[in-house]
Amino acid sequence: MAEFIVAIELGSSKMTGIAGRKNLDGSISVLAVVKEDSSTCIRKGVVYNIDKTVQKLTNIVKKLETTLKAKIALVYVGVGGQSIRSIRNTNVKELPQDTIVTQDMVNELMDANRSMQYPDQEILDAITQEYKLDNQYQTDPVGIQCSRLEGNFLNILWRKTFYRNINKCFDNAGIAIAEMYLSPLALADAVLTDAERRGGSVLVDLGADTTTVCVYYKNILRHLAVIPLGGNNITKDISSLQMEDRDAEKMKLKYGSAYTDANDIDKNKTYSIDAERNVDMSTFVDIVESRVQEIIENVWHQVPNEYYDKLLGGIILTGGGSNLHNIEQAFRNYTRIEKIRNANFVNHTVNSNNPAITAKNSTLCTVMGLLIKGDMNCAGDEFSKDLFGGDTKPAQPETSKEPRSLSEISGKGIVQTEAEKAAEEERKQKQAEEREREQQREAEEEAIRQAKRENSIVNKSLKGLKSFFKKMVDDEEDDK
Repeated sequence: MAEFIVAIELGSSKMTGIAGRKNLDGSISVLAVVKEDSSTCIRKGVVYNIDKTVQKLTNIVKKLETTLKAKIALVYVGVGGQSIRSIRNTNVKELPQDTIVTQDMVNELMDANRSMQYPDQEILDAITQEYKLDNQYQTDPVGIQCSRLEGNFLNILWRKTFYRNINKCFDNAGIAIAEMYLSPLALADAVLTDAERRGGSVLVDLGADTTTVCVYYKNILRHLAVIPLGGNNITKDISSLQMEDRDAEKMKLKYGSAYTDANDIDKNKTYSIDAERNVDMSTFVDIVESRVQEIIENVWHQVPNEYYDKLLGGIILTGGGSNLHNIEQAFRNYTRIEKIRNANFVNHTVNSNNPAITAKNSTLCTVMGLLIKGDMNCAGDEFSKDLFGGDTKPAQPETSKEPRSLSEISGKGIVQTEAEKAAEEERKQKQAEEREREQQREAEEEAIRQAKRENSIVNKSLKGLKSFFKKMVDDEEDDK
């Protein structure tokens, strides 16, 4: 039976499917890469046309199966895009004096946090920041004495409608999901070094329609935001010179620069728009730099003030927009941070002759990050021919798994599918019913014990003596 891992990323400009195999030495061999134009069904990283998205997903799977010569039973999926944001939350548990914190207490705090309700928002993941035990901060509170346990969390939210749409797309396409991940976190795990995550860094994913900002410090995600601005905004500004978007995109790639020194601008130089028209170099530079400046300003605005002086790892740029000429210098000029790195590819050994992989142009970093996270065989049966020369359709393997508690997946970038959420709710309901039955049994047992105490010989004797002495007192009062 074939063995491989499959991952799919739903981007604003393209939908990418990739298949690979993990080798014994830890490297990955890429077996196939397939891309589909998603501009007609995904906008700013969000599905808005379900039917077209289903068609694109089906095409990707079929093309991958043709190359792999085997059915695909499961896929790893990344979610991201507009409306994803992070919000801080604090949960407190008061404890008796000098209570030793247990893992169950920590799990209760985590589950209580994941149960928070936000209007029209879905909690995709919850990242633990730190715990406060009385007046001390700890990352691992288990085994420590305290009388007040406080958990500080970073909840990552997404619009409920977007969440439901993406689940519906895969259901309608008949594609089973092995695991659903937050794309920004999968990307961060793939391109950031340990030193960058530990010392403090800002990961900026410059996409087509959106720019995603992740702030890390002491190996913990501290902030996540998605800005509705990307490379397409630069293209649209260039198209204001009265040209089609595709021609504007070509001009951006050929002449565009995020920063141009004033001494390098030739006032007499022009760029050709078409056979009859030209644009002055200075005008073109102003158009591109103005939009780049706006994107950088919005990125820097997302970095919390308390981390401005804690970015020892600097700024890491990735995504298709990071290929714009002089983009690093443009970020240096505005942020005043000298340490800026362009992450063209993942920090992992990858074997492939595919031009899309060997180009290492930052465009496949996210989907590669999803592939790296995969640890489940996504292969179904290999293709075989029946007596009439047709492909037999293999039975799909059972993909259901036991629902995991929220405390097991919190902070790992794992997003529950709707099926997993339903299973989790059912598990919680069963636990609540079991607790209620247990409390009822305890109450009944206590009632039985109380009844036995009341009917015991000693208890009856005490009641008799009480009645006798009460009667004597009453008789004496009557005699008086």
